[in-house]
Amino acid sequence: MSFYPKLGYLIFGSRLRRLSEYFLAEVNKVYAQAGIAFDASWFPLFYLLSEGRQLTLMEISQELEVSHSAVSQLIANLKGKGLVTATRCAEDGRRQLVELTKKGAALLQQVLPVWKAIGESMEDLVQEDPQSRKILEAIGAVERSVAEDPLSARILRAMDINAKTISS
Repeated sequence: MSFYPKLGYLIFGSRLRRLSEYFLAEVNKVYAQAGIAFDASWFPLFYLLSEGRQLTLMEISQELEVSHSAVSQLIANLKGKGLVTATRCAEDGRRQLVELTKKGAALLQQVLPVWKAIGESMEDLVQEDPQSRKILEAIGAVERSVAEDPLSARILRAMDINAKTISS
């Protein structure tokens, strides 16, 4: 038996990270082989900006459910590559509005067929096994559960219960 499956839920997060890293690496191979200078980690932001909207850093952070700091770092990286601009909001100078540059919009047009192929390929992949078909639904259920009751709180409660059981 493989190392990962025998540890069950104890290694659940590591398995998800490993699978995520595998998917991102495979998609990056496709971009490289297609000669497209795009990184799979940029996808969420590019997708948000693909509709031509200007979004604030806070809006991006909320939509992507990542920290403001992570968004700022990504924006700085993409600004350095000339793919996005961030301009001060006229109504509130503390806010920055982010949008794709012409170069970013041109790159978006290059990646759209890849995104379509990724969607089709993933649909094919999950059709190979009946359990795989429910993966997005299952991930969504876990995300909702930990949003209501964080994993750290659950672990601490379990530790308290175990500590009381041990000391009895």
